[in-house]
Amino acid sequence: MSDTAPIPLSLRAATPIDLTIAEAAGDAGRFTDYSVPDAGIRALYTTDSIWQSWLDVEVALARAEAEAGIVPEEAARRIAKVGRLSALDRDRVIEGMRAQGHPLVPLIEELAHAAGEGAGGWVHWGATSQNIMQSGHAILIGRAHQIVSRLVLDCLAALGDLAERSATMIMPGRTHGQHAVPITFGLKVATWIDDLLRGHDRIEHGVKPCLRVMMAGAVGSFASLGEVGPKVQRRVADLLGLEPMPVPSRALLSPQSGYISDLAIVAASCGRIAIEVETMMQTEFGEVSEPVPEGSVGSSTMPHKRNPKLSADVLDLAAQVRAKAPEAVAAIIHPHEADGGATAKLDAAMQDSLIAMGDLLMRLKVILEGLELFPKRMRRNLELSGNLIGSEAVMLALGEEIGRDEAHRIVYEAAMRCATEGEDFESLLISDPRVTRALPPVRIRQLLDPAGHVGLAPQIAREAARRARDAVAGS
Repeated sequence: MSDTAPIPLSLRAATPIDLTIAEAAGDAGRFTDYSVPDAGIRALYTTDSIWQSWLDVEVALARAEAEAGIVPEEAARRIAKVGRLSALDRDRVIEGMRAQGHPLVPLIEELAHAAGEGAGGWVHWGATSQNIMQSGHAILIGRAHQIVSRLVLDCLAALGDLAERSATMIMPGRTHGQHAVPITFGLKVATWIDDLLRGHDRIEHGVKPCLRVMMAGAVGSFASLGEVGPKVQRRVADLLGLEPMPVPSRALLSPQSGYISDLAIVAASCGRIAIEVETMMQTEFGEVSEPVPEGSVGSSTMPHKRNPKLSADVLDLAAQVRAKAPEAVAAIIHPHEADGGATAKLDAAMQDSLIAMGDLLMRLKVILEGLELFPKRMRRNLELSGNLIGSEAVMLALGEEIGRDEAHRIVYEAAMRCATEGEDFESLLISDPRVTRALPPVRIRQLLDPAGHVGLAPQIAREAARRARDAVAGS
């Protein structure tokens, strides 16, 4: 197909990514385009793939109408025989699009021409263009969703392993950017798992209303097919592995909008993982590292750089997917029984969201499967606050003896002296008779050991790992 060939108005076709020439997909600006395989969603949205989805719908329509006694069986067989793009004259379709400015009619005309006299006249019987195109889009959404769903499960499998092996790996818990109380890295991973488990459930439920066939004509009334219309629509849906629309109206865009919004939420959850990895990979933290292949160059001028390229790209892609949700929601608002602008906006948002989601999840999978953990650095970072991270444990134990409010005041005073005067927290506590009357020094030292104040973090991490494994096994 030439570079000047028209792009279907309903969907912007993308060139399949070539890892040796990433520029072909227009994504060469990402550092990881050359090293991370394509998810396979781009190939679904090439012009050829889009056209073939429409041809598949036309063939299913002819077969369903033949079974209903509307179209001659021989005509349906001939339409099915040539209902492949390889059997049609693509150049003639392209020329027709240039001349007519319509994304589907030239393809219908070429299919009718290929079916021959006596059969060609039955192509597209009783349907309108959007019936074919939207049903074809449903096919592509379903295929793209299978890839997205599988990749989310792959990420969950990696997270399950990660949570299990880091269930007892102690590190600082941080709130508002400051040390809070000790946690384990496995507990942090458990929150990632919980987010993605709910995200997977969300998209599995949200995609279902998108996988529906519409064969009720221009305004959704079955005016052309009459009483047999719903039967034909159900049969077309069966043949395509989809469901019939209960109210087959082109005005209903909320299902697709909802699914795009669901993808945006999952993308945001993935973005949270990426920004945590990126932050913990900073020189000042040094607690984890995304996989950095041997020979990877971080900077043209600073040879020492080991940049979080994958995490940065996940964050970029997550932002792209999130940006499509408002566009999709806005498309719901339109007048009358159909609006071409709203439909085109939604189709483009769907395509962009799914392609970006595939790219995002491929990179997140690489991160999670190869994430390096540095427990010694995590432990060293615990010590940066000079045992202050154990203040809650001391306050609670002291509170059992003298009351919570008084205990909080005493421990607070000691903590603030540490922060402003550089005093040692343990020494201040042990030298304070208000504390030692209730807690002997050996008990204070025990309370300041981070390992004694992680609560149920290991159990939560292991339970989350089990849930992740169960989700993968049940898929």
